[in-house]
Amino acid sequence: MMNTLDMTEILLAAYRLADQINNSQEVQHYLECKKRMEEDPEAQKMIREFQKLKDRYEEAQRFGIFHPNYHEAKEAALSYQKKLRQYPVVRDCFEAEERLDQLLHAVSLTIARSVSPSIKVPGNDPEPGVKKLRRACGR
Repeated sequence: MMNTLDMTEILLAAYRLADQINNSQEVQHYLECKKRMEEDPEAQKMIREFQKLKDRYEEAQRFGIFHPNYHEAKEAALSYQKKLRQYPVVRDCFEAEERLDQLLHAVSLTIARSVSPSIKVPGNDPEPGVKKLRRACGR
């Protein structure tokens, strides 16, 4: 069992690591992209529209394929998601978010492997290989 002094040292090291991550190019680039997206009126309009379509799909999904508009709602949301991701400001934000996610995963993996090779480190994708509807960049 760890004593108090060891835990304090671990927490201080964790805060230093967090500061280094927050000062990284990946975080700075992500924050810049996110700000540009939040200040872009067209991007915001598209995000609101996507959210409406996503909400309709999630409502239909509660009943599954038995809902009369399930397939229509799903297709509309997926189609609009594709359009949204092609808009340059949104696309840049998603790419920056992905690079930041990769950095955070690599740090988590390094920490876990330094403790034991058998520790599982989850990724940010709850269902790898399954395309899910996501909110736009950081939302």
